[in-house]
Amino acid sequence: MNKDTSRTTPEPILLSDALKTFEALWSPRIVTRVNDYDVRISKVRGEHVWHVHEDTDEFFLVLDGELAIRLRGTDGERTVTLARGAVFVVPRGTWHKPSAADGASVLFFEPSGTPSVGDRHDAIPGHVDATTGHELGS
Repeated sequence: MNKDTSRTTPEPILLSDALKTFEALWSPRIVTRVNDYDVRISKVRGEHVWHVHEDTDEFFLVLDGELAIRLRGTDGERTVTLARGAVFVVPRGTWHKPSAADGASVLFFEPSGTPSVGDRHDAIPGHVDATTGHELGS
């Protein structure tokens, strides 16, 4: 069985250096792959879009700044605020909308090929990149 290892690297990756390779906001870069999952980083500022991933959870780790994630569930709406170093998992099937008023850098895990705007979403604003991730350095 041949696994696609084109996104793995034989050398350590310093995330602070990887973040310096791009400026685009809400446009995730694939740092590496773990099994069938992408490890992505993104610079964010302002609001993303309400969206849902029907079949996968989404793991967030705030590398710098502060990230707020609005969550919409059967019991109403709430906001989770993540400071630098905090992690949070948005459960599959949960509508959510990340935002960062002052900007943040975020690392997240998603199955390879997962769209950044989920399976269903509101209208995508021009500042949000609807992608399955870009190669680091692109």
